[in-house]
Amino acid sequence: MSTDSLKWLWYASPQTFYPLAGILARGCAVAAAVLAVIGLYIGFFVAPTDAQQGEAYRIIFIHVPAAWMSMFLYVVMAFWAAIGLAFNTRLSGMMATALAPTGALFTFVALWTGALWGKPTWGTWWVWDARLTSELILLFLYLGFMALQAAIDEPRRADRAGAVLAIVGVINIPIIYYSVEWWNTLHQGASVSLKSAPSMAATMFAGMIVMAAAFWMYSIAVTLVRVRCIILERE
Repeated sequence: MSTDSLKWLWYASPQTFYPLAGILARGCAVAAAVLAVIGLYIGFFVAPTDAQQGEAYRIIFIHVPAAWMSMFLYVVMAFWAAIGLAFNTRLSGMMATALAPTGALFTFVALWTGALWGKPTWGTWWVWDARLTSELILLFLYLGFMALQAAIDEPRRADRAGAVLAIVGVINIPIIYYSVEWWNTLHQGASVSLKSAPSMAATMFAGMIVMAAAFWMYSIAVTLVRVRCIILERE
């Protein structure tokens, strides 16, 4: 095994990861604040008014990155949970536990901003649309994961039980993503795709990507702060 591999394995211990997490959290928090200011400035002052939706569309700079992060964080949470379940590593379970509240927050923000956007666009705050319903199920999965862990006193047993739920719940992620293609829904299709160029102005796209990066940095920062707290509680 190489020296670099041994170095990274050294950080797999909660005690050795604790100081590194503090350093990374501070850097990511600063990056999140800077990127959020830039992204919001582009979204609300630089990006042009949408020809069909007017100014109401600007909620996209919060709604879309939040929706992206809600799905991405669940996959990351399930990944860490699976690693902890397979290899019985303490830090992996802690990471999954630390990720859940932030994922639930972004899911709630995505649903809330979607309702605010839906009122002027669809004329209603909520419809039992495939995309909206599957995103609501995602929120319930996050809440269920946290509630299940909270109901079990022994941390290692709680990690294993939560891991099973998290892994099973991953099936909901492709359902959310492909719901607009599989079913006839009110929700518009993807504006950003890896297979084609963005169907929006360059400044709109730039604002969304910068805000997504800000949310990503924020997620890393608060997760690392939270995992430090969990390490102190358990170790």
